[in-house]
Amino acid sequence: MSSMKDREEGFERKFAIDEELRFKAAARRNKALGLWAAEKLGKAGDDAEAYAKQVVLADIEEAGDHDVFRKIRKDFDEAGVVQSDHQIRRTMDDLMAQAIEQIKNT
Repeated sequence: MSSMKDREEGFERKFAIDEELRFKAAARRNKALGLWAAEKLGKAGDDAEAYAKQVVLADIEEAGDHDVFRKIRKDFDEAGVVQSDHQIRRTMDDLMAQAIEQIKNT
């Protein structure tokens, strides 16, 4: 019976660690995405950093990536930046892959 309890606790620990890593990777991706979008919007330096923080904060509105995507899409549309939905989502995916690799290597 104790081996079953140990196994259950092990799964719970692994789940908690995986969720923490997923959260860190999403935050890292969102900052990189914000910097990418800031460049497209013509922002640099402190303005780009401030914009990246806004993108990170946008991720707390709802579960998933939809809130971040909507912010970028809205800001691009308002500024007349031409990027398709596919290009934005592809960049989000690429940056998430990079963020995961960076976290694995730390």
